[in-house]
Amino acid sequence: MSYIEILQSFNLTAIQWVAVGIAVFLLGLSKSGIKGIGIIIVVILAFVFGEKASTGILLPMLITADVFAVTYYNRHANWKYIKKLIPWMIIGVLVGVWVGDEISERIFKRLMAIIIIGSVLLMIYSEHKNSNSVPKSKLFSGTMGFLAGFTTMIGNLAGPVANIYFLAMRFPKNEFIGTAAWLFFIINVFKLPFHIFVWKTVTPETLVLNSVLVPAVIIGFFIGARIVKLISNVNYRRFILIVTAIGGIILLFR
Repeated sequence: MSYIEILQSFNLTAIQWVAVGIAVFLLGLSKSGIKGIGIIIVVILAFVFGEKASTGILLPMLITADVFAVTYYNRHANWKYIKKLIPWMIIGVLVGVWVGDEISERIFKRLMAIIIIGSVLLMIYSEHKNSNSVPKSKLFSGTMGFLAGFTTMIGNLAGPVANIYFLAMRFPKNEFIGTAAWLFFIINVFKLPFHIFVWKTVTPETLVLNSVLVPAVIIGFFIGARIVKLISNVNYRRFILIVTAIGGIILLFR
């Protein structure tokens, strides 16, 4: 089958191509540090390709964007927190692989939406109190790490969980972005074999589609990196809270 025939086999309309292009452009923006828009990307791709299939189509593009993010923000990564979260995220991914075909997506999404919105409300309350204290409990970091790993495997929905955790840790803007970049690069590469050999959602055909879409990811990343430079630490925290809350609402009514 030729390159063009493979692309035609997805049977995408012009409107669907535009929607997918917007989604992967937003992916580039997200990985540059404009966090909180990941749910919008997931919703668009799931609408076009279906829930499970879309996770495999998205993953290679996530990894591509992660490579740019870890290169660009490498010096800002806080490895103390990466090492703390990775073991729990790996457990979450493995559980997600196991239950991926069994869990009710509808119930899962509703529960996640409630957790996300509730967590955002708690963060807003914390911001209002101007408290500089950060959660130090191993239970908190372990729970958030597990949830991030589980949700990233099930539907690439770990963004809101990670955002809430890093906001709770009160990371400055660049440290937030750099730490998240390395964390998700490692975990997305770890997920790849499961998508290839277990779920079979990453195939030669989906990789051909990815090759067409990746330029939009790269353009989005560099435009986003320029925008992030203009945002102060305080406004960045507020932006993440607002967009994460909107994402939770979208997830609730999706």
